[in-house]
Amino acid sequence: MAKSSLSISYYAFTALHVACFALAITVCGLYGTDLKRASQFDNYTHSKWIYAVVVGALTAATCALYFIPFIIEAGGVFIVAWDLILFILWITLFGVFGKLYIYENAHGNGDIERMKHAVWVDLTGALLWLIAVVAASAYWSKHRITRTRFTGRAEV
Repeated sequence: MAKSSLSISYYAFTALHVACFALAITVCGLYGTDLKRASQFDNYTHSKWIYAVVVGALTAATCALYFIPFIIEAGGVFIVAWDLILFILWITLFGVFGKLYIYENAHGNGDIERMKHAVWVDLTGALLWLIAVVAASAYWSKHRITRTRFTGRAEV
C-alpha cells in the first residue's frame, strides 16, 4: 500500500475484514440472546456464552480499527500476531460449541437450531481469520523494509 493512493490489497483486506466484522456482530447477537434470557430469569450466565460474546466484541473492535487506512501497513508483524490470536480464539469457540451442539438433535426446538447454526458461523469466522493470518503474513513478508546483509545501512 503506497501512502499516496490506496491499492488493490487495501480493498481486499477491507472486504475480508467487512466479512469478519459481519460475523462478529452475528456471533454477538446469537450468543447474546441466551445471555439476555439468562439475566431476565435471574439464572447464572455460562462462561462459554460470555466467551463467545467477548470474542465477537474483540473481533468487531479489531475490524473497526483495521478499517482505518494504513493501519495494516503500519502494524507489520503485530497485525499478523494479533490475527493469529483471533484465529485461535475463533477456532476454540468453534470447538467448545461444536462439541455441545453439532450432534444435538433439535426436535423442533428453535433455540437448539439457532445454536447449531451459530456453530457453523463460528467455523466460518475461524476460517476467515485463518485467511487473514495468511494474507497479512504474505503482505508483511513482501512489503517489509529490509537492510543489506553486509553493512546493514542500505534498504533493499
